[in-house]
Formats: sequence, structure tokens, C-alpha cells
Amino acid sequence: MKMLAVLMGLCLVFVFVWERVDMVRLGYHVERLKHEKVLLERERDELRVKVATLSSPDRIAKVATDKYGMSLPQPGQVVMVQSGPADWPAASRQAPEIRIAKVDMPGGRR
Repeated sequence: MKMLAVLMGLCLVFVFVWERVDMVRLGYHVERLKHEKVLLERERDELRVKVATLSSPDRIAKVATDKYGMSLPQPGQVVMVQSGPADWPAASRQAPEIRIAKVDMPGGRR
């Protein structure tokens, strides 16, 4: 009977120690995840800044002009096409006139 009580006591101590060790292990894991979260949030913020920088209209215009030789359209090169509401009768709709601008590229390319 005494041996059974000692054995039960050792089992309780073992369970208590195992539980504490597991709590410490989980604590380290939580801290590691918190650190990883901070790093990922920092990376996300850096990527947002990069997207904002790369999608800036001024930057896009500069790249289009410098790298691709593009320029703003001249008067008459842009035609605005407007469509009517979906409930207009098909007979009253007129086909829009579409014009294509011819741009001569240096070196004979188009």
C-alpha cells in the first residue's frame, strides 16, 4: 500500500514536471512566432512602399518616355467612345467611329 502511494506520488510529480516543461517549450514557440510576425509585418510595409513607388504615375511616365520612347498623344490622336445604357433599344445605338493613330517610329518601325 505504501509502495502504491509512493508510485502515485512519483507519477504526479512526473506529470507536473512534464506539464511545466511543455509550457516552457510552448512559451519559446510563441516568442519565436511573435518575432517572425514582426519580421513579416516589416517586410509587408517595405513591399507596400515599393509598390507605391513603382506604381507612381510620375515614375511610369518617366519609364515610358525614357525607356520606350513614348510621348503624350497629340490632338486628334485620342477618340473618346461612349456607350449608352444597357436598356437603350439596339436600333437607336450607332456604331462608334474608331480612328487609329499612325505613329512613325525612328528606324522605320511601327
